Amino acid sequence: MRHVRSIWNGAISFGLVSIPIKLVNATESHSISFRQIHTEDGGRVRYRKVCELEDREVSGAEIGKGYEEADGTIIPITDEDLAHLPIPTARTIEIVAFVPADRIDPLQMDAAYYLAAGGAQAAKPYTLLREALKRNNKVAIAKYALRGRERLGMLRVVGDAIAMHGLLWPDEVRAPEGVAPDAQVTVRDKELDLADALMDTLGEVELEDLHDEYREALEEVIAAKVTGQAPPEAPAPATGGKVLDLMAALEKSVRAAKESRGEEAPEPAEPAEVTELAGRGTARSTRSARAGRSSRATPKETGAKKSTSTAGRAAAKKTAASAKKSTATAKSTSKATAKSTAKSTTKAAGKSAGASASKSTAGAAKKKTPPKKATARKRTA
Repeated sequence: MRHVRSIWNGAISFGLVSIPIKLVNATESHSISFRQIHTEDGGRVRYRKVCELEDREVSGAEIGKGYEEADGTIIPITDEDLAHLPIPTARTIEIVAFVPADRIDPLQMDAAYYLAAGGAQAAKPYTLLREALKRNNKVAIAKYALRGRERLGMLRVVGDAIAMHGLLWPDEVRAPEGVAPDAQVTVRDKELDLADALMDTLGEVELEDLHDEYREALEEVIAAKVTGQAPPEAPAPATGGKVLDLMAALEKSVRAAKESRGEEAPEPAEPAEVTELAGRGTARSTRSARAGRSSRATPKETGAKKSTSTAGRAAAKKTAASAKKSTATAKSTSKATAKSTAKSTTKAAGKSAGASASKSTAGAAKKKTPPKKATARKRTA
């Protein structure tokens, strides 16, 4: 581990075992800092520390700590006063318990530090504590004092080192009251299935592959300003539109995730309806959409009556014409049938049989014709 300046020196108290350690920061910030400037001339704006009694600027060496009482009186507190606090954690990280790691609520997590062994004599007890934590798969809960207050910490193994996470006291973590939705919401199994499919499609990610895109874009803007070039243009914002319902949003998310991974996205089982998720506007838009669909599917009532009556008259005319033609055809057919039947019957059985057959056939033809005429008249009417 490269040399890092320690921010606190002390010892870990592990029962009767004392382990000298140095506390170093385990994290570092890569965020870009800005200075305040005077916009008219670009001059630097600085904060100066001024003594109110003498009305002059003072240096850091002249600045100490003080506690202000309710009446405004300042009580000086020196570093020597803090060094003699009547608590065992003034210069000691006192381990008070060993618990499973899942007992610690991530909401309590605060700053992170590495505990470096303070010299060769600390190597053996340091390694002992590290291996004991590994073998029992537990973390150590400890108390320590830093920057004028007692704090709570969690010691755990990271590689070959021991790390300590500062923890908030339990009473410093707010309860999630008033955060969850008040309305009773029912989630359908189909929606949960789509959410599961989206989670499976997105899969896992290596945290090392993630990076701060905002900082990179900001560096590009600064580099362009330094060289006198035009800063890069921001991408066009996504066009606003109607909000998809939950099912449609989930299906679209699954398809987009699959396409981004080069997988073939399945077609949705049924097209999802697009609805707005706003109060009164939603009801109006939904009613309009339903009315539009019904108007496209079914003609208006007035138009339906007109088209029905017109179609009825046209059908009646066609039916009458067809009936007349069928009647005329029936007449000619019956005459022809009667003649041919009479001739054939005469040849086969004689004139009396032929005459009888022709009369019966003619009678049958006459009986068939009137109903067709009546039907035609009825349809025409």
